[in-house]
Amino acid sequence: MQDEALVFRGDWILDHYTHLKKQANRLDRTVLPAETDFTALGQLDTAGASVLVSLLGPDILLSSGAVNQLPPAQGELLRTVARSLAAPPARASAGNPIAEFLADIGERMSHITREHLLLAGFMGQTLATLVTVLPRPRRWRMTAFVAAVHDTGLNALPIVALLTFLVGAVVAFLGATVLEDFGATIYTVNLVAFSFLREFGVLLAAILLAGRTASAFTAQIGAMKVNEELDAIRTLGLSPIELLVVPRVLAMMVSLPILTFIGMMSGMFGGALVSALALDIPFTQFLSILQRDIALQHFLVGLGKAPVYAFLIAIIGCLEGFKVAGSAQSVGEHTTSSVVQSIFMVILLDAIAALFFMEMGW
Repeated sequence: MQDEALVFRGDWILDHYTHLKKQANRLDRTVLPAETDFTALGQLDTAGASVLVSLLGPDILLSSGAVNQLPPAQGELLRTVARSLAAPPARASAGNPIAEFLADIGERMSHITREHLLLAGFMGQTLATLVTVLPRPRRWRMTAFVAAVHDTGLNALPIVALLTFLVGAVVAFLGATVLEDFGATIYTVNLVAFSFLREFGVLLAAILLAGRTASAFTAQIGAMKVNEELDAIRTLGLSPIELLVVPRVLAMMVSLPILTFIGMMSGMFGGALVSALALDIPFTQFLSILQRDIALQHFLVGLGKAPVYAFLIAIIGCLEGFKVAGSAQSVGEHTTSSVVQSIFMVILLDAIAALFFMEMGW
């Protein structure tokens, strides 16, 4: 302050922002002179202009003629910052809640449609690569295929067998509890056999692999993308689909039918154990009822679903891995997404297949 005028000197730029802010905070705004002098002001940028506006107030700067002392460019910059800080914050207009709800539904449906189109395109690209690779044994990636079979099949065998055994025991127990009121506990055998041969064997194995293996595929490919290994593969002129997706898809299509068969046998063994211990139905009678009443087509229907589910689970897991954006958080988000999508698609496809087979009488 000089002769009842507030004089500004030096460069008011970002490099001096901290010092300028401290100096401005020390001044008592209630006793500031009415006159301002900008003739000695050096360089000015938006950081310095914001300090000036906070010190003098946007209304004073916009109404004062002292800003005209500055060069045209600096004066316009100071006025622009003052107008920006003087404007009240924009408030979101309260729209029609029904219109907003419908717009949200439309946006979600559009997103789901794009995701399904992307999945269909990736599925077609994988099938085209399979058709190209399978007739050429030299291009088979046997090491990657065997490693994927070991990971998806052999390592998953204990948990699949244990889970289906326990579910088979529960189904037999609950079925017997209901059928006992009608004096038809013997049909517990048919209930366990039908449920595991047609539905539970393949469904439980597929859900377990969707949670266990699809997430692993997403995390593996996503980590490779974060580390820029996919870019290196493309730089070498190789196809990530052929190297990473095809071995995993084929391994899943081999592993899931085997796990489905193990799940069927394990589930029926759990039901047979409960029948023998609680219902006085010995194993020999259990097997004779199976042989007499259960047709082979029920086993084939359940086993025939396994390769389709395996292909879908592997495709979703690999696609989510390729969609990773390049951060650890993105890997986690797409890993969760792959599990949810895989389980949802498996259950949806199983429901459609059940309706189809029922209408066909199979």
